[in-house]
Order: sequence, then structure tokens, then C-alpha cells
Amino acid sequence: MAERLDGTVALVTGASSGIGEAAARALAAQGASVSLVARRKDRLDSLAKELGSAGTRTLVIEADVTDRGQAVEAVERTAATLGRLDTVVNNAGVMLLGPAEDAPMDEWDQMVRVNVLGLLYVAHAALPHLLSAAASAPRRVADLVNISSVAGRIARAGSGVYNLTKHGVGAFSESLRQEVTSRHVRVSLVEPGAVKTELLTHMRPEIQELTAQRFVNMERLEADDISEIITFIVTRPRRVAINELLVRPTDQVP
Repeated sequence: MAERLDGTVALVTGASSGIGEAAARALAAQGASVSLVARRKDRLDSLAKELGSAGTRTLVIEADVTDRGQAVEAVERTAATLGRLDTVVNNAGVMLLGPAEDAPMDEWDQMVRVNVLGLLYVAHAALPHLLSAAASAPRRVADLVNISSVAGRIARAGSGVYNLTKHGVGAFSESLRQEVTSRHVRVSLVEPGAVKTELLTHMRPEIQELTAQRFVNMERLEADDISEIITFIVTRPRRVAINELLVRPTDQVP
């Protein structure tokens, strides 16, 4: 049976679009107050207005999670302003594919900064607050949901560094889960396959075109499909932990 999130606070990174935006809406619909964290403040403001009109208490935080100070400040502001922190959706990410030979090193740097360091900064700062929330009412359980990818399971030519970052997210998530699960902080890993988001638009045009060809005959997932899964994970009873969930489009093979 699902348990609503009334009286709890959620923080979502990468909340300005795609899975993050959809997750923020879904968590708000379950009664959570929501801290919206991303770099594009105009989009966050628009989302906050929408959620606020429906009665959700929101907090807009313009931040780049690859900056450790900004990531920590986003977590601390959330807890201080909204009163606690029960749920974190570590969603901010970037996918810059292409062959390793002659690859722009700034793309590799960016993937490591966003997909690994940004996630670690937020998780590290949030952990004390999640442990505190798990020890108190209303739910006596807290959730850290790390968004990975099918690329965290399957390596492909042309996506080596992206694979590296997402495999790392999986390893970190499982190790942390073992450390804190007995204290009722649930660490969950969500691994989407192809989803219709802005990820493709971040690539160089020639790589974007090649990647898009893989999806020509595929009905990709919607961001709402993943937000429903996130909601399922965090609304389980205290006794239930969903540790890892891989979801692909029905048409996707690898």
C-alpha cells in the first residue's frame, strides 16, 4: 500500500526539466513540500508557481551542484527553510556520447563533475538530515534516490565515460545502502533506458544525429514514466526498500 508524503520535505536536483521536473510534480502530488534545485531559475520559478497554486510549499534554489559549496548550501537551505529533509532525488545529469578517440576532454570532465561529483556532494550533505528524518515522525523512514541509467549496467562503444559515471553511481549507491539501511534510510537506484528528455540536445550536432537514429523506430519512455517509479519507491511502507529498478522502453533491446 502506498503511503502519502504529507509533512515531509523532498529535494530534487535537475528540477528544471525532464525527469527532475516530473519528479517534483509527482512528489508534490503526494503531499511533500519540494525544494527545486537547478541552474535555470526561470524554469524553477515557473514550476514553483504551478505547484504553489495547487497548495504545495516550494523552495527555488538556483545552484550548480558541481560546485561543492553550492550543493551543500542547497541542502542546508532546504532543511533550514522547509524544516527537515526526508527525500532526495539526485537527478542532475548529462550524457555526452561519442568515440573516445579525439573526444573533447571538457565533455569527459563535465560528465564526471555532474554525474559523479554533483551527486556525491548532494548525497554527503543530505545524509545527516535523512538520518534525522528517518528517526522521527511522520514516517520514520527517509529516501535517497539516485538516478542512473541502463548505461550503468551495459557498456556500449561511444559511451565509455558516460558508462563509467553511471556504473560508479551504482557502486556508490549499493555501498551506501549497506551502511545506512539498518537506520531506515533507503538508498535506491533507478536506471532508465531511453527517455524523451533534453539529454540528447546536450551533445555535439553530429553525435546527436547518430544517437537519434537509434531511436527512430522506438517509442521512448516519458519523464512521467520515471517519476511514477520514483513515487512508487518513496511511498512504500517503512519495511519495504526498492534497492534497484531498471526500466526500458518495451522496444529497447540493449
